[in-house]
Amino acid sequence: MNIIRGVSDVFWDSDIWLPPNTTWKDIAPNSNPHIHHADSTHLLYPIPMAMCLFIFRRLFEKYCLSPFGLYLGIKNTAPKKAPANKHLEAAFSRSRYPKVSVIKGLVKQLDWEEIQVERWFRARRLQDKPSTLVKFVECGWRGLYYTLSFIYGWIVLWDKEWLWDIQKCWSNYPHQSVEVSIWWYYMVSLSFYWCLCFTQFIDVKRSDFWQMFAHHLATIALMSFSWVCNMTRIGSLVIFLHDAADIILEAAKMTKYAKCQRICDCMFVIFVPLWTGTRIGVYPLWILRNTMFDAAKIVPMFPAYYIFNSLLIGLLALHVFWTYLMLRILQNTLKTGSMEKDVRSSSEDEDSD
Repeated sequence: MNIIRGVSDVFWDSDIWLPPNTTWKDIAPNSNPHIHHADSTHLLYPIPMAMCLFIFRRLFEKYCLSPFGLYLGIKNTAPKKAPANKHLEAAFSRSRYPKVSVIKGLVKQLDWEEIQVERWFRARRLQDKPSTLVKFVECGWRGLYYTLSFIYGWIVLWDKEWLWDIQKCWSNYPHQSVEVSIWWYYMVSLSFYWCLCFTQFIDVKRSDFWQMFAHHLATIALMSFSWVCNMTRIGSLVIFLHDAADIILEAAKMTKYAKCQRICDCMFVIFVPLWTGTRIGVYPLWILRNTMFDAAKIVPMFPAYYIFNSLLIGLLALHVFWTYLMLRILQNTLKTGSMEKDVRSSSEDEDSD
């Protein structure tokens, strides 16, 4: 226990996480009757909240999104299962896309034609592919959350001075009150991303699985550190900025699954400039410029400042990666006349039904 306590004391050294001449006692929840500092123990709340959110999601998908998807004519049929074969199943467990040498070995072992083995592997891959309805309801759930989060963020931040003058994020820092509305904004957002971390392993697998997982972890780390260090003002702006484009993203995917291709293409055309404008334009030029350069003129620098900025830069790197993928999709869309793949990421298995 003494070792754990010692490591904890070193890790949470106030010289690392707080500005010079500031201690944890100075920003404790009850340290000032006129200022409501963030309470670090509240970071435990999003875990049970994430479980409640997951239950609500399942109910919403089952009783609202699934019936709506079926009403739109979206199929919920699962692909036919590949014939049982222990030799082929063993090879499939090692590689979903076996090498030519492996296929030839299976041909000799089973006395099959090469085309038969290839068809079995294709059928086996499709067997694990989720139905279109499953993908539709997943997008619907995320779209609902991003829409409600964006609307709530707009209502909450509208009268906040730091929305209109970002320099105010650092006024009197770290002695800034966390209002109840911002408290809920943080807690619900954290619970959503915790929920995504867990459900990502059971949801539809996509080609950018690990990039998305890194994004969720970086977001949780960013929000948690900003909460502990009482940087909730700049943190609230980051949350708000990231919700806008995701609304259109999920809506575009839903229209694609509903086979409303023209609407999907139009939404994609709207989504690309909205995404690049917020994630590649506003985010680095407004948020990052302020945290990396302007804040240093207002607040004395401390180690956590650089940790915070490193995480923000990490998010920007992911934004650049996804923007590159989207621009490739946009290029293909202009050539073919329609968007054939999911926006930002496509299903892990590209075999068609």
